[in-house]
Amino acid sequence: MEVAGQELKVEVGKLAQQAQGSCTVSYGDTVVLATAVSSSAIREGIDYFPLMVDYEEKLYAAGKIKGSRFIKREGRATDEAVLTARLIDRSIRPLFKESERNDVQVVVTVLSYDGINDPDFPAVIASSIALGISSIPWGGPLAGVQVGRIGTEWVLNPTVEAKAKSDLELFVVGNKEEVIMIEAGAQQVSEDDMFAGIEFAGRHIKKIMPFIEQIISEVGERKVETELDPEKQALRDKVSAKVEELLAQENLEDCFNPDKSKTKAAITAITEKIDAVLKADNEVTKDMRAMGVSMIDEALTRAFKSLVLQKKQRPDKRKFDEIRNLSAEVALLPRTHGSALFNRGETQVLSVVTLGAPGDEQTLDTMEESGTKKYMHHYNFPGFSVGEVRPLRGPGRREIGHGALAEKAIEPVLPADEDFPYTIRVVSEVLGSNGSSSQASVCGSSLSLMDAGVPIKAAVAGIAMGLVVDDNDKNKYQILTDIQGIEDHSGHMDFKVAGTRNGITAIQLDIKLGGVAYKVLEEALAGAKKARHQVLDVMDAVIAQPRPELSQYAPRITTLRIDPEKIRDVIGSGGKVINEIIEKCGVTIDVEQDGLVMITSTDEDGARRAKEWIENIVKELQVGEIYDGEIVRIVTDKNTGAEIGAIAQLLPGKDGMVHISEISYTRVEKISDVLKLGDKVKVKVMEVDKEKGRVGLSIKALLPRPEGYVDRPRRPTRDHDRRPRFNRH
Repeated sequence: MEVAGQELKVEVGKLAQQAQGSCTVSYGDTVVLATAVSSSAIREGIDYFPLMVDYEEKLYAAGKIKGSRFIKREGRATDEAVLTARLIDRSIRPLFKESERNDVQVVVTVLSYDGINDPDFPAVIASSIALGISSIPWGGPLAGVQVGRIGTEWVLNPTVEAKAKSDLELFVVGNKEEVIMIEAGAQQVSEDDMFAGIEFAGRHIKKIMPFIEQIISEVGERKVETELDPEKQALRDKVSAKVEELLAQENLEDCFNPDKSKTKAAITAITEKIDAVLKADNEVTKDMRAMGVSMIDEALTRAFKSLVLQKKQRPDKRKFDEIRNLSAEVALLPRTHGSALFNRGETQVLSVVTLGAPGDEQTLDTMEESGTKKYMHHYNFPGFSVGEVRPLRGPGRREIGHGALAEKAIEPVLPADEDFPYTIRVVSEVLGSNGSSSQASVCGSSLSLMDAGVPIKAAVAGIAMGLVVDDNDKNKYQILTDIQGIEDHSGHMDFKVAGTRNGITAIQLDIKLGGVAYKVLEEALAGAKKARHQVLDVMDAVIAQPRPELSQYAPRITTLRIDPEKIRDVIGSGGKVINEIIEKCGVTIDVEQDGLVMITSTDEDGARRAKEWIENIVKELQVGEIYDGEIVRIVTDKNTGAEIGAIAQLLPGKDGMVHISEISYTRVEKISDVLKLGDKVKVKVMEVDKEKGRVGLSIKALLPRPEGYVDRPRRPTRDHDRRPRFNRH
């Protein structure tokens, strides 16, 4: 079918035929392969659905070879690949039964990338079809589209070129009636415009759904139903009945406490009691005990829903639209370039800014991108932030995803490179978490950037909206503002919205049910706007504007612009000149192709000396200028061997010749009798021949002229016997 003027083409049955479901999807010349495989056996002893989604960027797809000199094959997934894998995971996961325990893996591989059409769109379509035609139990299908806006016109699946002109980058996944996943970045777009974009996406998703459903109906396999052997099922029923009996004796609302540690302790006490009872029964296996313990979570979820929908209460007794206690402070750390601490309830995030030279920017070498990146946000979530023991390893997918979301939220308010040429890195350390740490890192980042003196256009805050829906009637629901951990875990929605007072800069929607109605999202956007303004009020009370000066420990960037033709003179052969300046002045120097030179240093004197050095290199000598020079060479006539002039260095790479007749008003027989190598002399520029690169200097022009002295005219000479008067510099 045709989508946004491009052919969307699906092929089934040709590639990866041993997978339970596979297809290739082409959009333009971008081609992806999606496969879906499920394990034959249930994974016992776990309390979650084991889904793995991998997105493979192949450099050959874009006709690239890895830039590293030592490693040429693809390695660890890039951050961009991780983010796309998370986008697919967040789209398809809600349509699996939470009770499923068979391992499922979806792998999407980009086989061809045309540099025009983003692979994310065909990747979501391919994942939906691969799962849909397989025998794997799944509640799909679904479809997703990208939306941009240029001026007032909505653009479906914008090309790479169109995205650069758009003030909105929106990805919506859904079915014919509801929304399942949203990912968005925007240039302070209003809530009304954002919702209009979501509705625009929904109209086109409806058009794609019949195409996918037709493919599944024609070639899809029958979905398998998991069957347990009778003995195991009987044991499960026994454990279930026993757990229900024990839970009936407990007041589960005691597990809902504003203090997360008390909630955790109450749940642990119930868990240990039930585990001990099951352990005493010799017929109950270890796996059955694990299943019994997992039922506690199901019971807590039911109790939470009842509390919200029937008793109209939240676990911490807040109103449905009430934000937890907020506090913030800046300038915590004495030697960092900027820092801020943001607290929302028990969630606490420390954000720290580091400013670097333009050359500190990150180099991008991925399938889709080749270039650099000057703003980075990194998010860390250690185990101690939730009171757990956890080994410290590299960032996981969650950390990468939350870091990228905060980065997307802040980017629209950053100053232009020409106004603030620094490379900026913000690190958000989650020191405590009870929900919405990603949005707390948005607030912390905004505060720390202002503390660092980065001239951002406006403060940015983020809020997470939740949802509880009646299991039997989707029209009965309650939206929650600023959800905490238990509300995220047991609720149906995590709708993160970040922005300024002027509009939205980033959105991320995750759900745990088959879909969310458009009217629910519209209400949630309105609630998020109100809450965001309340958070911004607290932030503004701490620091309302970026500091007028950078930290004394931050480097300073001195800029100057030179003639692009002079860049090679500043660089020197093999970088000899620029490396000498860097070493002797203790600075970092970045030179752009348009002649912009940026000198970065924490030493003001070193930056000044480096600037003067470069200015002297590119300076054009003018007749009449006076310099303090140094004699570096004596020039002799090639034929007679007579000394005819002395070369004086005026500036780095700039010298000229003092002819023997320009040394003194008295006759000089031999230059070496008057001038020696290394002598310091004051000279005046008498002549500049730009065409031949020669400069004529005079010492005597700066000396007192003897009374009655008359310049003797020189005898004209023919070109072929003219003796050199100037050196070539």
